[in-house]
Amino acid sequence: MPPPRDPGQGDHLALDTVPAPRAVFHAEQALLGALLLEPHRRDTLTNITAGSFSTAEHSALFAAITTLPAPSPDTHATNTTWINQVLATARDQARALTASYLHALIQVCPQPQHAPAYARMAEAEHARRRLRAAAEHLLHSVHDTSLPHPIHTVLAEADTLTAAVDHISTRFPPRAHLLPRTPLPPPGPAPDDGEAAQEEQALLATATARPEDIASARWLLPGDFTHPLHAGLWQCLVTLHRRNEPVDPVTVLWEAQQHGLLDDGSEPGKILRLLAQPTPSSEHWGERILRRFLLATAANTARRIGAYADDPANTPFQLVVGTRRALADLAAIQTRWQHATGAVPPQRPRPASAPRASPPTTTAAHATHTPR
Repeated sequence: MPPPRDPGQGDHLALDTVPAPRAVFHAEQALLGALLLEPHRRDTLTNITAGSFSTAEHSALFAAITTLPAPSPDTHATNTTWINQVLATARDQARALTASYLHALIQVCPQPQHAPAYARMAEAEHARRRLRAAAEHLLHSVHDTSLPHPIHTVLAEADTLTAAVDHISTRFPPRAHLLPRTPLPPPGPAPDDGEAAQEEQALLATATARPEDIASARWLLPGDFTHPLHAGLWQCLVTLHRRNEPVDPVTVLWEAQQHGLLDDGSEPGKILRLLAQPTPSSEHWGERILRRFLLATAANTARRIGAYADDPANTPFQLVVGTRRALADLAAIQTRWQHATGAVPPQRPRPASAPRASPPTTTAAHATHTPR
């Protein structure tokens, strides 16, 4: 967001010089103007904090307004002492603020009694920024090759994102599960095709040679594979094992024919060769495949949530529903990963739900400046 003053104007501010501010910028200005004009309006706000604002100047102003003792209405109507105190306090955190900007805020406020509505708008946009930032952290962790344990970090970032949306949902409970209408972004770049193919082939050959290992890797699903033929062959192996039928390259080939896997022109000899090169451990290759799929899903989840947050047409209610749907896909894979590796999921307390009977409100910040 642009700062609320034009550096080229010195100590004079023209609001119309701010380049293309978003709607929330005007809502924040209206809220701050209402509180500067009628300081007692701050008692009508709940749950909004200094960190809910989109600029450092607005955050500093709100913190000063809610920290300093409010003047009496009669005194405030006759002098600017309190406004001067607000400016002096806020400038400790935001040196660009000027007296002319504070007076301009008062002038652009349409209706001071609408302060709770303006606060609600600022809080909604803050929720959007929180989700966008958490999604960016998740996507970064997927691509950070320096991490010693990428899965642990990725799942921790996913938990952070889940905690954020849970907190937001207490302020903006989802309405009738209305999903965002934002088009989904295209999937990210495909993983190393050659390496993925080698891992999948190693798993299929090893499972064919050691069918007793198939049961221990039932957490692996066809959708985890990058190649459709490999996914189909894994389904054939699982089917044969479930039916207690003989498993070897020829029986798997025959089952593949029954599943239509040869309809695309795949050569039977190629499949037999693929299944005839076992390695020591099916579980090892299965975990490698699932790990790759988990990371790819985490990246696509982050992109999907980021797209929702970047669409200003989405309400906070839609963001909550859309984010939870996206995280549900990742959570399902996380559960299978825990089954595969024996990892114990962390126990994270969930926030209490907001009472259904109470109408949504906004929140009052008191002395601290919350980081955005």
